[in-house]
This record gives sequence, structure tokens and C-alpha cells, in this order.
Amino acid sequence: MADKGSKSTPKTRIGSGHGRTDILTMRGTDTLNDIVGVRSFSETFYFIVTGRFPSAGELTCFDACMTVLMDHGLTPGALVSRFVEDSVPEDMQVPIAAGLLTVGNRHVGTMSGAGKLLAEAIAGDEEPKVWAKRTAERFRAEKKHIPGFGHRHYNPTDPRAQRLFDVAREAGCAGQGIELIHVLSEAIDEVMGRHLTLNVTGAMGAVLTDIGWPVEAMRGVTVVSRAAGLTGHIYEEKQEGLTRPLMRHANEAFSVGWDEQED
Repeated sequence: MADKGSKSTPKTRIGSGHGRTDILTMRGTDTLNDIVGVRSFSETFYFIVTGRFPSAGELTCFDACMTVLMDHGLTPGALVSRFVEDSVPEDMQVPIAAGLLTVGNRHVGTMSGAGKLLAEAIAGDEEPKVWAKRTAERFRAEKKHIPGFGHRHYNPTDPRAQRLFDVAREAGCAGQGIELIHVLSEAIDEVMGRHLTLNVTGAMGAVLTDIGWPVEAMRGVTVVSRAAGLTGHIYEEKQEGLTRPLMRHANEAFSVGWDEQED
């Protein structure tokens, strides 16, 4: 792509536009003949971001990361999508987009933070245990949440994280990222003086690191995955209509609480 300020015509490596109708390409590959009907969605997603197709083992791991966070019941994002769908039932993209706006550091988005920590460790020259202890001490001193650690419901372990690690090992893709996240987990428990669960987003940061997925695009994996899950919630809302009963329940609960306060 041209540098900022350059007068040359901007170009993208991602794909061909409407200016060419004789061929459709994605990163120089014939989309219709070499991708559509040949490659899976996960393969193509990996390819359009990284510029290469994943190996069989990498694809297995990437697909596992794509599906593990697709849904977790009536999460804040699912509720937001359902409420917006009730108000804007004609345009599914609106409630999907609304639900996706809840993806962040509090909900399902911390794999990028974990991935950044691992990338810094891999790029550095510190012995893993030294790096891990220094990192844990820094977060404790700054009184900041450590991305990829802790969970209100999963304790002492997150089975979703363990499943991702198992998949990576079975696929032959477990590498430095998974090794480092476990070393960091041990250091955190030691420094904090209590156990913090290594959660699914921490596991995703490690697995995605080991299969060559860029840190800057890690959160995109969750966004794409959650879009599929929210589509399911929105379609169910159209069929079952859970929003109105939830609203009535909330109104009744609020009214009871208000009356009690007045008494």
C-alpha cells in the first residue's frame, strides 16, 4: 500500500474490486476457482488476514478458537441483540452490530491483551520464569487486571481453556505461546498469593500465537465468531420472543423494589 502522502494510486493486497469484472481475486488467488467450494470459511478467514493458508493442524486450532466463544447463553451481548431486534426487527445487521459492541476487555476480548504479553516475551531475551514473575509483579503494583486470567464462574480451571490446549497438542501446534502462558499462570498465583483461573481468552491468546495469527487481529476472531452466535439468538428471538417477558419481569422486579424502598 502507498505511504501516507504519496501521490500514487492506493492499492490493496486483499482483493480485486468492481473495476475488474473478468476475475475475482483474494490476495492474488482466484476466488471463484481456487477458494469458493475448495476452501472452508475458517481457512479463507485465516488466509485473507495472514496471506497464507493454514496447515491442517493450524486449521484445527483456528477452527476451535472460532467456535469456543460463539455463544455462552444470555450474555450481555445476546441480551442487547435481542432487545434491539425487538425494536428493529426488519434489519438483522442492526441487532448483530449492537451485540458486537459489547465485545471488549470485560467480555470475551482479552485474548489480544494476553497475546500482546506473549509477543513481548517471545521477542525479548528474558528467561521465561523471570519474565513471568516480573510481569505478574508489574500488574500487581499497577493494580491492573491481567488479561486472560480470572473468571467469576470458572474456578479453579476453565474447561474451555483446557480443551483448546488439548486440541493444540493433538494437532501438533502447541508451542512457545502455550508454554509461556502456563509459566505466567504459575507466577501470577505465586505473586498474588492466590489462584487466578487461566481463562479461555488467555488460552486463545496462546493458541493463536502458536499458529501464527497476528496479535492485532486476535479480537477479530471473537467478533466474527460472536456474530454467528448472535445470529442464532436473533433468529430465536423472532421465533420465541423472550424480550417481552424479560421486560415484564424487569418492570415487576423494579416495581417491587421501589415499593419496598417507599415503605
